[in-house]
Amino acid sequence: MEDKWLEKWNERYSDPAFAYGEEPNEYLKEQLEKLDPGKILFPAEGEGRNAIFAAQSGWEVSAFDISKVGREKAKQWATRQGVVLDYQVGELPRLDYHEGQFDAIALIYAHFPATIKSTYHKILVDYLRPGGHVIFEAFGKNHLALRNQNPKVGGPKDVDTLFSVAELKADFKNVEMLNLEEKVISLREGLYHNGEGSVIRFVGKKK
Repeated sequence: MEDKWLEKWNERYSDPAFAYGEEPNEYLKEQLEKLDPGKILFPAEGEGRNAIFAAQSGWEVSAFDISKVGREKAKQWATRQGVVLDYQVGELPRLDYHEGQFDAIALIYAHFPATIKSTYHKILVDYLRPGGHVIFEAFGKNHLALRNQNPKVGGPKDVDTLFSVAELKADFKNVEMLNLEEKVISLREGLYHNGEGSVIRFVGKKK
């Protein structure tokens, strides 16, 4: 992965404030409350807001990111909250996960570089057990126009890093889409997600 990508996230997470706030993502929270706790993986988890919420809700939580700064911030926060995270740092193909390990995978604004995002999605599906769930929320390609109007809403500037419904259906072809929608929502998440954003959300169940 490019050094500039890593530098971006290390710099962002070095701020004492939490980049995306301390509250869990609302869609994630809503969907987790419908599932029985088990083993869950959070890719690109950054400072840990969603992973910590899941751990507090009874899940056995694993997470990964490329940023050591993000992991340290998340681990310190988890200790203060009295929960445990198995948090690895590195690129997904080199990490210590295995086929069928997880009951759920939560991809919340996990915007990987365009050159690897589909590969990562397919690897992650392998790590999900049959019958396990994917929870996904991230910016769609229609978001770029909104970001240009209001940079405070955040999200990638590169349209190829954003998602389309067709791409996600192809990447997650072994996952039954229980619901899938593309919509404009109002975001208020920390310093970097503020305003109207166009997102794609889905919950799927591995076949």
